[in-house]
Amino acid sequence: MTDKKIVLAFSGGLDTSFCVPWLRERGYAVHTLFCDTGGVDAAEVDWIAARAKELGAVEHRTVDASQSIWDEFVVPLVQGGQWYQNQYPLLTSDRYLIVKHSLAWCDELGSRHFAHGCTGMGNDQVRFDVTARALGNYVIVAPIREIQKEHTEVRAYEQRWLEERGISVRARQKSYTINENVLGVTLSGGEIDRWEAPGEGARGWCAPAGQWPAHPLAVKIGFERGVAVALDGERLPGPEILKRLNRALAAYGVGRGLYTGDTTIGLKGRIVFEAPGLTALHVAHRALEEAVATRHQNRFKPTVAQKWVELVYEGFFYEPLKHDVEAYLQSSQATVNGSVTLETRGGQVDAVAIESKHILRSARATYAQAADWGVEEAEGFIKLYGMSSGLYAEVNR
Repeated sequence: MTDKKIVLAFSGGLDTSFCVPWLRERGYAVHTLFCDTGGVDAAEVDWIAARAKELGAVEHRTVDASQSIWDEFVVPLVQGGQWYQNQYPLLTSDRYLIVKHSLAWCDELGSRHFAHGCTGMGNDQVRFDVTARALGNYVIVAPIREIQKEHTEVRAYEQRWLEERGISVRARQKSYTINENVLGVTLSGGEIDRWEAPGEGARGWCAPAGQWPAHPLAVKIGFERGVAVALDGERLPGPEILKRLNRALAAYGVGRGLYTGDTTIGLKGRIVFEAPGLTALHVAHRALEEAVATRHQNRFKPTVAQKWVELVYEGFFYEPLKHDVEAYLQSSQATVNGSVTLETRGGQVDAVAIESKHILRSARATYAQAADWGVEEAEGFIKLYGMSSGLYAEVNR
């Protein structure tokens, strides 16, 4: 056995399964780490650990990062209220915590070698590498990028290489690249990459329309300073709220989408994603915030929040500007307190009721119904409000 220790961020999928024997054949003592954010059940966690041992890992470790992913990612994402290119809720942002925990184990082992299973075609390699360099001086080993130097059909090569060594590959992993955590599920590969309609196999948690319950579902989310703290009147830890929302709303197909957008490396990316819980939190928080914040706050904050989204998407989770932006987002949430009732009959979820002592409403006036000002005041306001445009028209007739 070699003393050349290396920590491999391990999920049990095709790429990281390939990495273990590949690294061993090159003299590494492989220590595998699975960062559990609560997106898989106990049986899957056990399977991942058994898979690592089957592949020859010297030691396997499972780290519970569910609270970390809530505190460091979910809270600012929901407070910001923006998704990447207004479509995608950054479901692979657990990568940053995976790297952080992996490097902590490297330090514990006295090793500077860190490995991941990212390809040379995607965004994750940027997230892993930039994070590792931001957190210390480590040697990054990326086996999948190495084999790309000689093989263009990487997944087919990985499958064949493993099968030649008697190592089985899950049938689903042969068709799709699947990422699953408490944030949601992403699927790519197969017909998705060919710009065709996703097949029935390209499905994670969300039930198809034919299986949605016949009765509507209502849930009530309580917020304090923009952070979800209660579900249906019960105070719960954030990760538990997200898990319960995932289960409840996935049955109604909520949060499923087909996203096409611009990747960090310049290619167009196309994925199926499912994020029932994040979708619910996003809809509820936005409805509450828009009711309690001023017009200027509601207009300005998306600009700042979009910068946070871009930094996180592109790998800059530990960039100082990201923390600066988060300070503003936290400040903007002082009055985002109250509860929102969501309702779904399937496919989408709507905010149907809002309760908060901070709603900016007047006891004397209601939009389009009643007012405590006169007609002359309304006409004077309109005249001054449109003065610039009116003068332009008058001068340039």
